[in-house]
Amino acid sequence: MSGPSVLLRKDVIEALRRGTVPRRGLDLFAVGTDRFEVSLKEELERCATGGAVFKALRGDFGCGKSFTARWYQQQAMARGFAVAEVQISENDTPLHRLETVYRRAMEGLRTAEWDTGAFRAIISQWLMGLEEEVSRTLRAPDDLKALAEGVGNLLEARLKDVSAVQPQYAAVLRAYHAAEVAEDHALAEGLIAWLMGQPNVSADIKKRAGIKGEIDHTGALGFLRGLLAVLQQCGRPGLLLILDEVETIQRVRSDSRDKSLEAIRKLIDDLYGGRFAGLYILITGTPAFFDGPNGVKRLPPLAQRLHVDFSGDPKWDNPRDVQVRLFPFDQARLIEVGRRVRDLYPTDHPERMKARVTDAVLTGLANEVAGKLGGKVGVAPRIFLRKLVATVLDRVDLFPDFDPARDLDIRIDAEELTLEEQAAAAGKKPDDIELDL
Repeated sequence: MSGPSVLLRKDVIEALRRGTVPRRGLDLFAVGTDRFEVSLKEELERCATGGAVFKALRGDFGCGKSFTARWYQQQAMARGFAVAEVQISENDTPLHRLETVYRRAMEGLRTAEWDTGAFRAIISQWLMGLEEEVSRTLRAPDDLKALAEGVGNLLEARLKDVSAVQPQYAAVLRAYHAAEVAEDHALAEGLIAWLMGQPNVSADIKKRAGIKGEIDHTGALGFLRGLLAVLQQCGRPGLLLILDEVETIQRVRSDSRDKSLEAIRKLIDDLYGGRFAGLYILITGTPAFFDGPNGVKRLPPLAQRLHVDFSGDPKWDNPRDVQVRLFPFDQARLIEVGRRVRDLYPTDHPERMKARVTDAVLTGLANEVAGKLGGKVGVAPRIFLRKLVATVLDRVDLFPDFDPARDLDIRIDAEELTLEEQAAAAGKKPDDIELDL
């Protein structure tokens, strides 16, 4: 059985060199995700058969929440799901403004086939299927007017349940298809942008399509239902939506924080109330968000829905629970990841790489990085992998006489650390800081 392609290996290594989580290929060096495999498979199957799932992933900074969330996405895409990841932030994407969350999700929507532009591609694929269905009933297959009318009628019938709560979704899709058939590209582009929640669609475009205003909080939820219906009619099981870094809502004004917590509570109830068939929502946050006074516990109904008893031996944690936790990296896990990345590195000198980058070198690098981060291995993985690629593997590959056991000198500048890494290394807890806005 052949291994991963050179292109995939290069993509993974390049992302690690930049200090970011790769968009694909995480299975090649993931450590610790195997305990979620069975439960995730069950949950995706539940969504694929008309159910829905809400999951909370908790862990301190450096535990790999973003990595694990990306791993969840790759597992979902491998099973045909569309995926989207939204970074929650108090300024750009506040959680209580679901219209903004929806827009960010549509901008970043991905599938196994389309890494970018997936929203347009999925809509086009769906409309093409409707066109083929309608064309078989037309006396004159080249009658574009009859085709547009037939597709419009069929799509409205297919989206009847969505139209009951959000009639504009089908209406705008019908206008979009008619514009495509008429080759009115400006109108078509404006309408697809509006369907994605973009706020700056011209008044003329909206007037021509008979729509008013922008998508609001309620409209975004209706449009999400519309997308799920389209996905399922294209033969896709559903959508995995990641809401990353929800702990940032602890640092906003109390009224915005309370609205965000209520939005999460309502999403959970809507999911399990059958209003979003095929939707899997995964939120990520720190323990302080789930357990502290400025997070989930501020809203008792939400705390009740997310409560999990984490007492006892962590090895018995139930991955089927609504809330699952990640554990800080220890040296053994860090070195195991280092081995996998070393073996993944694309080089013309594999023997030299393995001979020079030994377990002793990996252990020394882990100790050096952790030492420069206050002795905390748990906040070191991102920097460890970045230094491993850029200062060890690249040099061994490029310079035949470079020996990391002899020549390695590690420096870590404050500028290359995230604020969370700086705070964690200094013994602070960033999500305990409340801003007075």
